Amino acid sequence: MTDPVGKLPSELDQLPDRDPEETAEWAASLDAVTKAAGPHRAAYLMRRSLQHAEGAGLALPKLLETDYVNSIPTAAEPAFDGDLEMESRITAWNRWNAAAMVTRGARHGVGGHIATFASAAWLYETGFNHFFRGKEGDGSGDQLYIQGHASPGIYARAFLDGRLSEQQLDNFRQEAGGDGLPSYPHPRRLPWLWEFPTVSMGLGPLAAIYQARFNRYLTNRNIKDTSNSHVWAFLGDGEMDEPESTAALALAAREQLDNLTFVINCNLQRLDGPVRANFRVVQELEGAFRGAGWNVIKTLWGNAWDELFQLDTTGALVRRLREVPDAQFQTYATRDVAYIREHFFGAEPALAELAKLLTDAKIAECFYTSRGGHEARKVYAAYKAAVEHKGAPTVILAQTVKGYTLGKGFESKNANHQMKKLSIDEFKGMRELLGLPIPDSAFEDGLVPYGHPGAESPEVRYLQERRAALGGPAPARRVHAVALPEPEERAFAALKKGSGKQEMATTMAFVRLAKDLMRDKETGKRWVPIVPDEARTFGMESLFPSAGIYSPMGQRYEPVDRDQLMYYKEAKDGQILNEGITEAGAMADFIAAATSYATHGETMIPFYIFYSMFGWQRTGDQMWQLADQLGKGFIVGATAGRTTLTGEGLQHADGHSQLIAATNPASLNYDPAFAYEIAVIVKDGLRRMYGPEAENVFYYLTVYNEPKRQPAMPEGVEDGIVKGLYRFKEGTPASADAPRLQLLASGTAIHWALEAQELLAADWGVTADVWSATSWGELRREALECDEALLRGEQRVPYVTQALSGASGPVLAVSDWMRQVPDQISQWVEQDWSSLGTDGFGLSDTRDAARRHFGVDAPSIAVAALAQLARRGEVPASAVKEAREKYGL
Repeated sequence: MTDPVGKLPSELDQLPDRDPEETAEWAASLDAVTKAAGPHRAAYLMRRSLQHAEGAGLALPKLLETDYVNSIPTAAEPAFDGDLEMESRITAWNRWNAAAMVTRGARHGVGGHIATFASAAWLYETGFNHFFRGKEGDGSGDQLYIQGHASPGIYARAFLDGRLSEQQLDNFRQEAGGDGLPSYPHPRRLPWLWEFPTVSMGLGPLAAIYQARFNRYLTNRNIKDTSNSHVWAFLGDGEMDEPESTAALALAAREQLDNLTFVINCNLQRLDGPVRANFRVVQELEGAFRGAGWNVIKTLWGNAWDELFQLDTTGALVRRLREVPDAQFQTYATRDVAYIREHFFGAEPALAELAKLLTDAKIAECFYTSRGGHEARKVYAAYKAAVEHKGAPTVILAQTVKGYTLGKGFESKNANHQMKKLSIDEFKGMRELLGLPIPDSAFEDGLVPYGHPGAESPEVRYLQERRAALGGPAPARRVHAVALPEPEERAFAALKKGSGKQEMATTMAFVRLAKDLMRDKETGKRWVPIVPDEARTFGMESLFPSAGIYSPMGQRYEPVDRDQLMYYKEAKDGQILNEGITEAGAMADFIAAATSYATHGETMIPFYIFYSMFGWQRTGDQMWQLADQLGKGFIVGATAGRTTLTGEGLQHADGHSQLIAATNPASLNYDPAFAYEIAVIVKDGLRRMYGPEAENVFYYLTVYNEPKRQPAMPEGVEDGIVKGLYRFKEGTPASADAPRLQLLASGTAIHWALEAQELLAADWGVTADVWSATSWGELRREALECDEALLRGEQRVPYVTQALSGASGPVLAVSDWMRQVPDQISQWVEQDWSSLGTDGFGLSDTRDAARRHFGVDAPSIAVAALAQLARRGEVPASAVKEAREKYGL
């Protein structure tokens, strides 16, 4: 509904106006200014009034977008705490060596990226010299999420610092020999330098937010004081299009993570062209971050622009900057001054008059080089304001030129992301621009030389002194391995005893074990339970009142279920991370906790339990990020399997995550059938990940929501459980010459196999041994290692071959997963092999109906077993047809 003049009513129309006459006077004043001085002046006054109101603490909505100018005026910049000339020389050497390293690598065809670091060099150098804390000082130091494509510049600085050699630089992207440098930040490949893998775009910003949050979690739980740690995430403006990049902005603001700063390098270019060709990405990002509650600092223009803004008495320049799209501004950086005079300043008479006051040299300086992200004083001012701001995270939007200082062939060109080398002449031009003392004779072999002022040079001494004052080298990864004591056996013993007559799903068995382990006197506080808003689904609500749900604000309300035993309890020192409906956020939590042993020197034991379908399928890229970062812990796919979720249907029925998980070399994947198997697997996982010889692996367990009686653990099966296979129940032959076969089953499928064992014996006189295959993946991993040993001349027989050696008859494998999961081990099984699985899409129905549909229920297993035996001539072919009819298949 609209008012008489056709204007939509606002929320203010719903509020009583105590003084309509005063309101009318304000409106009349605004109308008068608009008429006398123009709409631009009126808009300016409104913005200044809103800014003044915000500064006065009035509760008004914030402006989501400010003018396209620096947030910190030149006059308000703090004194620069350093030797600017010295830092300029250091930055010049780093620019040179980064470009040289990539260009030299191009002769081997390995390439690299040059333009990103060229644009961001001062963003990094200012941080390294003045802000980034190292790990040799108090606390854990800062956490640096380096933009992946800028890695050559970080290597160049490490070379200048003496941490890398020329030989290592020449091995950039050539790692097979063991002394190379990975293309991008990669802790698994260069674990002493890189802490965080960031080149899978979007995951870096998400991980940085949850890392900052986890830092607070450690402090609030009195595990480690991380108040001096600051998280810095260096990002590209194009990277912000990834949904993960902005997925947790509200979380960071809601929890007031002022220990976090995003530095977005706004060079206005992505890999193929402009980020926002017809729009302005800086303004868009400002609106998004301001709307989410962040402190926004724009560092757009260098000092050369100050004269232009002082001459802009009409506001025409600011208006023009606000309307020019990014692609056009990129074009200005590549065209001559005459073009800029015509197409930028010629847009309106006031600008044309302003341009008459400017020399060609001044216009060229402003439009070609003078950007806020290229001037140390501007960057220093932004960083200082960021670390001093309290109550909210900060984003710095720093405008730069992609390919800056690399010459006209690179700067602002659409293709510069794919350009892997400079010519010798281009390097000589760069040398003159940077003022580096590199003689022509250094190019005589046809290769661009590396440059270094000398280990005792003023530049290197200055660099090292600055880093020493800030706590040592950065980036750096440090591991002080301290083995955790083994938990008391009684936590595991409860599951090993079985459930008696009581039925219990394996999901509940895991939760019960975790709850008991969290009570352990030595290690209980180090467990980090993580769940994405499905705790009640998994039976974890019993943890709420005892462990508490982490909230940095505590609980500022009375929960609706406060009078119940298992009420919803939030606490500042809560142990549970309940992330809401965000598997990506929960996984980012897990990564922060799983790598705390290196980041903070505090070993934590995270377990992340999630709806199975929404784990590997939805956040598989983060599972690789976890592996890259050498994370440890337990990932638990609950309500697993294609057929165990009655009525949930296709989108919830997971029959493939075990296969996806098998692609990750760091993931140890188990599909336990019984509660006691979970106890053995978790205990072994604690030993392998947190014992004296800790390994950089993590465990993935799939557990089910189907209640079953849990048997007591048989004698002597621990080794088989860990390795992946053991005989659970041997069949009793009806006669000496009875046909025999081996049924291998994992997870909930073992119950169908046991039922099929009875059908085969009672109806067909066939003996079947039932094996529990706790890990198809570990069987395959060990078998592959045996194959690799053969190449070295070592004779090793795979465990799966040994375990089944001498077992009579064919092998039939079955699981609640697609057939490719058990088929992983088929080539190492000497017997005839066949498998059953739940290939295809899931569906809604009862468990029995779903299993009949996929052909994995007990009668289907029996028929498949008879078919195998019939092909071998051990039962008549007619038995297969009779069985199908008998069981109604």
